[in-house]
Amino acid sequence: MKSITKQKPLEEIERELDNFSRIYIIGCGTCATMTRTGGREEVEAMKEQLQGLGKVITGCTVIPTACDEMTEVAIKENNGALLNASGILIMACALGVQKVNSYVGKPVLPALDTLFIGLEESPGVFNEACAQCGQCVLGQTAGICPITACHKGLMNGPCGGTNNGKCEVDKEKDCAWTLIYNGLSEQGRLDLMRLYHEPKDYQVAPRPRRLIID
Repeated sequence: MKSITKQKPLEEIERELDNFSRIYIIGCGTCATMTRTGGREEVEAMKEQLQGLGKVITGCTVIPTACDEMTEVAIKENNGALLNASGILIMACALGVQKVNSYVGKPVLPALDTLFIGLEESPGVFNEACAQCGQCVLGQTAGICPITACHKGLMNGPCGGTNNGKCEVDKEKDCAWTLIYNGLSEQGRLDLMRLYHEPKDYQVAPRPRRLIID
């Protein structure tokens, strides 16, 4: 499972950094490297772009995993260059941004937008796998999530727009509930198609969510 990100337009990053002349750049060696949004090459390219905009880059690093304990270690190792910066630009997912923010007393600014949690289907191709809704029904839907696989997020499908197994929203996309039907058919469990799923209870996982293990 990977955090899937995309780089913000340079114009937006430039606006975020408008009041900061000295920048330290942090990338991530895991998810952002795999999606080519915050690895070494992307960090170096961002450094050159920001220098072209007149910014002073006090330093840059790529943390092996920006959202875990390695963040604190990397910050301690680069404390001098970080102290010399007026702003920190993070080329990692939102978790990485929040992790860095918890360790530094300077403005932390995201260079990426976090899109979804996904699985790699083939090299460089990622599909959203889980919306982390807190009410998993995969055991009743042949392992296919109706929330992420269906454009409408229907819990009781298919809708009336499906045609020849394709989605009416995106005719190149297989209808999620057709896939669920076919999967349950192969498993000999088509009776599950008759189950009615109650509307999502969003109080099951109120935000921000928290887990306490005794």
